[in-house]
Amino acid sequence: VVSARALGWEEKAPANERVGVAMIGVGGRGRDLFRAFVQHPDVQVLAVVDCYRDRRESIAAQCGAKATVDFREALALSDVDAVVVATPDHWHVPIAVAAAKAGKHAYVEKPLGLSIEQDLICRKIFAETGRVFQYGTQQRSMAHCHWGCELVRRGVIGKILRIEVDCPNGGRGGSTEPAPVPEGFDYEWWLGPAPVKPYTPHRCNPPGTYWIYDYSIGYLAGWGSHPLDIMIWGCDADQSGPIVVEGTGEVPTEGLYDTVINWDMKILLGEVELIFRPGNERTKFIGEHGWIQVARDTRRTLASDPGWLQQPRPADPGEYRLMVSRAHHANFIEAVKKGDPTAAVAPLGDAVRSDIISHLCDIAVRTGERLVWDPKKEELVEGSEKARAMLSRPMRPPWTLG
Repeated sequence: VVSARALGWEEKAPANERVGVAMIGVGGRGRDLFRAFVQHPDVQVLAVVDCYRDRRESIAAQCGAKATVDFREALALSDVDAVVVATPDHWHVPIAVAAAKAGKHAYVEKPLGLSIEQDLICRKIFAETGRVFQYGTQQRSMAHCHWGCELVRRGVIGKILRIEVDCPNGGRGGSTEPAPVPEGFDYEWWLGPAPVKPYTPHRCNPPGTYWIYDYSIGYLAGWGSHPLDIMIWGCDADQSGPIVVEGTGEVPTEGLYDTVINWDMKILLGEVELIFRPGNERTKFIGEHGWIQVARDTRRTLASDPGWLQQPRPADPGEYRLMVSRAHHANFIEAVKKGDPTAAVAPLGDAVRSDIISHLCDIAVRTGERLVWDPKKEELVEGSEKARAMLSRPMRPPWTLG
């Protein structure tokens, strides 16, 4: 979080000039986002939504906002212009789609959808409504990530031959023993469109919210979204030809956690080889002339030729440049005030591209198949009926994306 003073913000704008925001999900990540947004001079937090009563009431009391468990009540407020979604993964797209249909802009934490179908529907709705979408891949507002990707885009490493992407692994375990639902926690709202299962504390708290297949595809997307997004920002290899996905991994069969772990994915993006494995978070672009490695967590970009990193930005406006953002939340608010989806540094189109790769990896491991995806037609051109069925997920009534 960058302080308001560090960004040169001293005083709040008049209330009628601020962007009205609803915070939806104020657990660990949601609290961090609340602190970032509430100090922005052009923001007024008007609603706080969470399934835990103490969370929503505590945060709402700090800014005089409406507290509710039902996000639809926040969307019904005429002075709410935008939502910030930091719920468990299975709620990301349903809430974002509902927000866009209600005329609201959306900042949505990663990963994106629970399925490829959800990703494509979400993009369609935002395109139709013209609302701004910002993906919570905050590395796009980090200077070292920006510079590393821009250098790759400018061709300093030559033709890209191979990309290596690593992110932390998932895990096993989690108690399946049913327990009483805690006082003040609305479990029915928490489940929402997910299947009804007995409450257990491990189900509704991290890492369970990331490592249970009913709510997520695990760190393949939940953490993989960061380095895969760097890959998308640094090149368009995923758009250059068919995406061929094959590999191995494990799906735990004991305990509560059942998302893919220990994956080893070998992917072809047109003619570019992509290797995706568990490890320390990084994206390494390997080209004809050397390599550049970008790592969000260590806040470092490395290169086979360190001199590349010291290059001044070219003055020629014809040179390839990526959008500059000093603060992720501030960039979103600026885009909202302009009413311009293209002003968001982490747009929905790019979020869909990286999320599709994560889902294809999950499906390939679970089916044991070699999959081929056409990125232009956005359809599976090689894969069994079982694999095709996994491109979508059922939603528990009455929830739909329609």
